[in-house]
Amino acid sequence: MMTPLQGIVATQVNSQTITQSKFEQSSEHKANRLKSAKIDSLAFQRLTDVTKAILHHAFWLAEQKQQLSLRDYKQLLLDHGWQGEEKRYLKIAAAFAKFSPQDVAQVEPRTIYQLAENSKKYQQVINRLLDLSIINQESVRSLIQKQRTPKITKSEKPSIWRRTKNGGRYCQIPPIHEPTEQTGVTLQRMMDEEGLSAQHIVAEAIALRQAYKQGQLVHAEDNN
Repeated sequence: MMTPLQGIVATQVNSQTITQSKFEQSSEHKANRLKSAKIDSLAFQRLTDVTKAILHHAFWLAEQKQQLSLRDYKQLLLDHGWQGEEKRYLKIAAAFAKFSPQDVAQVEPRTIYQLAENSKKYQQVINRLLDLSIINQESVRSLIQKQRTPKITKSEKPSIWRRTKNGGRYCQIPPIHEPTEQTGVTLQRMMDEEGLSAQHIVAEAIALRQAYKQGQLVHAEDNN
């Protein structure tokens, strides 16, 4: 049987144990958070290093092309198996000639390639980067989005022409919607009574209209 004193001591011990356990858990949680933050920071730092390495290589390659003879330059590419691969880096060197690798280090690599390979399209974006005190992924993305203007859809000119598989073409009259259905009813009656196809009747009708427009037909008044 536990005495009152023993009960008090046991309660204090248990309380101290729980408090210590919570403290250890809290300390461990903080340590894990710091460790995770360091890992995240290191990951982004590595990406920054990649961007800087891309710029350094691009500038170096552009310098080699300028200083070496054409033969030696081609040999340099051949020795490293870079024939054709150098073109995108020369575009980067040209697009970011006014920047240092550190200036655009906070921009992720894919965006660097995107701007350089479409330098004419994004020249305004690249120029505006010169006015920024801090260049990062967010600021570049914002400039790209501002440059995008909604495309104005041009209304296409109606066309009755369709293509066949062999490259020929044929005309196809769009459906005729009328509340009274007069055109359809009249055309069907002509087909039934005269035994002609719809195409033949429409061709005749168009020929008559054309002749009338050209003054070849005269409207005759009924004198009766």
